Formats: sequence, structure tokens, C-alpha cells
Amino acid sequence: MTRKQRRLTLISLAGVVLASAVGLVLFALSDGITFFTSPSDVLAKPPGLDQRVRLGGLVERGSIVKEADGVVRFAVTDGKATVPARYVGILPDLFREGQGVVAEGKVDGSGLFVADTVLAKHDETYMPKEVVEALKKSGEWRPENGEGPAPETVQR
Repeated sequence: MTRKQRRLTLISLAGVVLASAVGLVLFALSDGITFFTSPSDVLAKPPGLDQRVRLGGLVERGSIVKEADGVVRFAVTDGKATVPARYVGILPDLFREGQGVVAEGKVDGSGLFVADTVLAKHDETYMPKEVVEALKKSGEWRPENGEGPAPETVQR
């Protein structure tokens, strides 16, 4: 084997090892990846029944129903579309109608979003970047001070 052939073999072997390592990492992370989506996206292209998603938007006014068995039903909207949601557990103190929310879970066969985690807006100016972008895209973004949240509060 010449020096050139050895170098080419070594580079090829390193490429195969690197590609295998990347493939293994992506496979290992595939269960932990949760994609953000807005209600409009869920209705336009529903995720698979086993696919976890983060649904973000505003809690629709008049939609919160607390049942006796601890089940809370509410709707998440981005102004263009609304997705009904269901959650069992204790909600964050700041969870209320008209406020920003990000819920993690799955969409069932009937189109109901079954959340296992609910995150609420935590102060007067913070809203997750993805929620702000989805609301701006739908034309429903209404910052209180006319300028929107400061960049340092959006990227926490």
C-alpha cells in the first residue's frame, strides 16, 4: 500500500466512525425530542398519535373547565385556530384565560391534546420565543407596551 492509499483508507475509516457516532446519537435522542407547534399547525398537519409535541399559544377565554376528578379541560388558541386540551394534575399558579401557555403531550385520535406538562407565562413580559413567533404569524400578537418583550426576557 502506498502512502496515498493508506491516508485515503484512514480518512474513509474515520468518516465511517463519525457517521456511525452521529447516527447513534440521533437515534438515542429521537425519543427525547419534542417539537414546538401552534394550534394552526396541529389542525393543518396533525402529528402522529405517538409523537410528542409542545403546543403553544394563549389559553382561550371561557374555555377552562375544572372537573371533580382533577381533570382540567381548556383550549389553546393562536387566534386562527383552537385546539381543545386536557390535563390531569396541578396547574401552575399563573395559568389562566388569556395568558400564554406551553403544554407538552400528544394529540389523540379525536383531535384532543392530552397534556402531561403545562407551563404558564411566569411574569409580565416573558413568553417563549416560539409562542411569540406563532402569535405574530397569526396576527394575534398584542404586547402590552406596544414594543413587545425585551430581548433578554424572551431568551431565558
